[in-house]
Amino acid sequence: MVAVVGALGLCGTPTPALAVDGCKVLLCLAAPNWRNVPECVPTIHQLMHDLRRGRPFPVCQMSGNSTGMNDWALAPAFCPPQYTRQVFMVNTIGYSCDYDGAITTVINGALFTRTWWRDGGDSVTEFSAAAKAQLGQWDPKFDNDYAAWLAVQPPPAPPSVP
Repeated sequence: MVAVVGALGLCGTPTPALAVDGCKVLLCLAAPNWRNVPECVPTIHQLMHDLRRGRPFPVCQMSGNSTGMNDWALAPAFCPPQYTRQVFMVNTIGYSCDYDGAITTVINGALFTRTWWRDGGDSVTEFSAAAKAQLGQWDPKFDNDYAAWLAVQPPPAPPSVP
């Protein structure tokens, strides 16, 4: 956490701009909880605002083998099960996702985090096993939500006997 905050200082003082700094975005998304880093809160909120309005994910020229990208959520295929909702329609069932999109952060060529976000600033971050091992502590909301969802699922049907 100290390294992330210290690295944020290298991004310089904020200057008025329409787009967020891609390097700062990557640093914030790699933090154990960007909400706990005061410099990250306005940056990530602006990122979500920009993405919702169709602006591209910002680029960081100094990131080397680290990238970030946004994909729009599409339930049930690209939305975590704990955030997927069934929508009953005439003669069919559809699906919706609690989140609008997911920002995937890749560090050194491997998945680090996936931050599920929605317009208005709400988000939850899914941390990879590698991120958890490296960070040591992280925001457990995604894991807790998944465990709560899993606990209320019906048991699997017993295998049928011929």
